[in-house]
Amino acid sequence: MAEVEPLPIVRLKHWGRWVSAVVILVLLVLLGIALGNAQIHWDSVPEFLWYRVMAVGLLNTVLLAVIAQGSAIVIGIVIALMRRSANPVARWFAAGYIWLFRGLPVLLQILIWYNLALVFEFVSIPLPFGGYLLHEQSNVLITAFTAALLGLALNESAYMAEIVRAGLNSVDSGQTEAAKSIGMSPGATLRRVVLPQAMRVIIPPTGNDFINMLKGTSMASVIGVTELIHAANNISSNNLLVMETLLAAAVWYMVVVTVAGVGQHYLERAFDSEDRSRSPFSRAAKALRTVPLVRSERG
Repeated sequence: MAEVEPLPIVRLKHWGRWVSAVVILVLLVLLGIALGNAQIHWDSVPEFLWYRVMAVGLLNTVLLAVIAQGSAIVIGIVIALMRRSANPVARWFAAGYIWLFRGLPVLLQILIWYNLALVFEFVSIPLPFGGYLLHEQSNVLITAFTAALLGLALNESAYMAEIVRAGLNSVDSGQTEAAKSIGMSPGATLRRVVLPQAMRVIIPPTGNDFINMLKGTSMASVIGVTELIHAANNISSNNLLVMETLLAAAVWYMVVVTVAGVGQHYLERAFDSEDRSRSPFSRAAKALRTVPLVRSERG
């Protein structure tokens, strides 16, 4: 029997890859040439990074984003639980809350809170037996920073409520039923079984929202909060180097966004590895199996 010659191996020619690579490189070279010929004082950009007003803007940007996002997470969890409640009044309130704060633009909400004194002269919290727990003029209590914080946090809380609700719905109902069967209370079931497993679904969109929050704080500049954009405008109003100061603000935005992205990556990996190694329900079941042994030793 004659030997069959092996078929020659013909490598595929990926012409599309080479063409796209050349096009991208050409565009990058043209962009570099354009930026090199632009009327920008590049030497001034690093100097503006360390201006005191820019440092204050960076601090306010991070503080505003962190406090607003943290408040939004807490409020969002409460609204998500109300949305899943058996109480129809709680469900309708949660649905209306999400509808309202998710429907209005963030800038509009910030402006409404900033001008609250036009509607309510005083902000008061009365006590049951007379007097006030809080009685202060609105224009004193609602500062520019507070108005920006309320607008950003309440708007984000509506989105967080939907994110948390989606995460809770992703956990199989059998997990909850199994937790109930071993005597766990609803609160313990939520804390030890449902929420830890839902975090894999909750963390990625929450991280993206926090990055958007860092950039969304720029809207606070409209009401005079000294964040990065407002700081850049303050510097450029003195030296007229508008593009240079904006580029300095852009550098700080990229720094904080990069740090937030790295933190999100490690947080996702931590929860994913923990969930794969051992689930909260398996730990609870293991603890329950040790109960009869302890009772037998006491007996």
